Amino acid sequence: MRKFFSNKKLIIIMIVVILTFGMISASVALGDRKAKPNFVHQMVNDSIGIIGNVVAIPLNGIHNLGADVHDLANTYQENKRLKSQLADLAQIKAQVATLKKENKSLKQQVRLNKTLIDYHQMSAVVISRSPNNWQNYIIVNKGTMAGVQKNMPVMSGSGLIGRVTEVNRTNSKVSLISTDKSLSNKFAVEVLDKAKSDTTGIIGHYNQEQNLLVMTNVASTEGVQKGQKVITSGLGGLTPRGLFVGKVYAVKKDDYGLVSSIYVKPATDLNNFNIVTIISRDVEHG
Repeated sequence: MRKFFSNKKLIIIMIVVILTFGMISASVALGDRKAKPNFVHQMVNDSIGIIGNVVAIPLNGIHNLGADVHDLANTYQENKRLKSQLADLAQIKAQVATLKKENKSLKQQVRLNKTLIDYHQMSAVVISRSPNNWQNYIIVNKGTMAGVQKNMPVMSGSGLIGRVTEVNRTNSKVSLISTDKSLSNKFAVEVLDKAKSDTTGIIGHYNQEQNLLVMTNVASTEGVQKGQKVITSGLGGLTPRGLFVGKVYAVKKDDYGLVSSIYVKPATDLNNFNIVTIISRDVEHG
């Protein structure tokens, strides 16, 4: 039944179209014969106009709908392309930021290496740093094949960051100056003071909340002031004297006012470095 009505509608549409074209042809033929159309001719022309409008409206609507769909498809494709370009731009910006950071680190290493004229230096890249042991150690991509030996000091940026404690053929483990794991990895340091004898001690531990090294075993803090340089003292024999560690940040006594500690701001951001310099002393000083 539904198929019959559908066919019936199609037949009616075809009849209307045939009648319309027939009426148009008749109108044209009659118009050519007379200067002014008669009443019947006018009625036919008006009917043709009405039917033409009825047919034209849906056809124009279909045409406009098609144009809108085409515009919508073009807009979708353009939007997709712009999003892709935006993602590429974000990636490029991230790469540029990374390259700038690496370039800055390399420049700092070059400046550092120029100051280490009495030492043999080898640059290395950090290849591993465990989040669970972030303040304790790193792994670098140089080992015995590059001449690395145990207990060699390691620097980055402007200052000391640690010491080699384990050496493999192609990589080495570096215990950081901020570790609290072993007393054997502590560094003997001194505060430079031109007015009197230098104040000595060891880097006892690391204050993670303030990002400060804590210098303990200090006999006296008299004359120690904020901003004075702290270097390795060479005592203990593991690390040569004169490697820059940082600057005095504050002097504090314990809760009983007896034992003093010197808080040192590290010369290097111990939480953020990718390139290091492993050094060994070539020229012995008395």
